Amino acid sequence: MRHRGRGYHHGNLKEALIAAALDLIGEKGPTGFTFAEAARSAGVSPAAPYRHFRDRDELLADVAKRGFETFTNVLTTAWDEGRPDAQKAFERLGRAYLGFARKEPALYSAMFESGLAVAENPELRDAGDRAYAVLREASEALVATMPAKGRPPASMVSFHVWSQAHGIASLFARGDEGRRKLPMSAEELLEAAMLIYLRGLGVPDV
Repeated sequence: MRHRGRGYHHGNLKEALIAAALDLIGEKGPTGFTFAEAARSAGVSPAAPYRHFRDRDELLADVAKRGFETFTNVLTTAWDEGRPDAQKAFERLGRAYLGFARKEPALYSAMFESGLAVAENPELRDAGDRAYAVLREASEALVATMPAKGRPPASMVSFHVWSQAHGIASLFARGDEGRRKLPMSAEELLEAAMLIYLRGLGVPDV
């Protein structure tokens, strides 16, 4: 538990609630705790969280938004504007995706498993869109290496890539005891899956 025991300090109630929520998500999942439990875990009265959040969903949305912001930074750093070439940068991007899910399982769970209505949380939606934009940029760079005739839409490629990375991360690369075991690393599995997919599309070997 990375956050347990910090408790509430004057002027830092919001951060204490965020830390408590992350602990509880790690223990019970994003839908397995109440607002009152978050307050108790933070060491404050049941009424105290209402100073910053309307309800538990708003607290979860803040956690998820922060997760996407961190995620975007991780992906952007890994992509590094496609240097030294699109395929090598793309491989780094995949490893970074899995690494984030492994290192930040509570954030990852809040981002993708909280069941929050994105349409009702524009800040959360925008944060998620910024993370996806990194995958879209990488997909556009990859598609650009293909022969012009028969190029697939970059949007299609980005959704396929996202689905593969997310599926492998959720099944095999999460940092909790519920993950399935593999005879290879999750990174090796993703690399093999992406190689088959990209070669099938006609992305040239480098």
